[in-house]
Amino acid sequence: MAHFMLLLYDDQKIFTRLSPEEMQQAMAKYVAWRKEPFTIDGKRLADDMGKVIRLTNGKAAATDGPYSETKEILGGYYTIEAADYDAAVQLALTHPHVEHGTVEVRKVY
Repeated sequence: MAHFMLLLYDDQKIFTRLSPEEMQQAMAKYVAWRKEPFTIDGKRLADDMGKVIRLTNGKAAATDGPYSETKEILGGYYTIEAADYDAAVQLALTHPHVEHGTVEVRKVY
């Protein structure tokens, strides 16, 4: 079985618009999906923007970021097992995050 990363992108403001009951229902779906046998790992990223390391004038430097022109930011990830890309995409289509944002599927080695 191959391993794939599901990268979860969303507009963080979406979750602030949910009522407490809606938020609880959404989180229950995420927890249930994480318990599926094909799921290896999954984490929500911290709310801070982190740091970006880039080579500038031949030297590595850390800056705040990442900053993008889009409202969607990387908010978390899952690592799953699947036979191939098609199978990974089919599993990703069932992820509850599809209701709130974008899921990117990437194969990892």
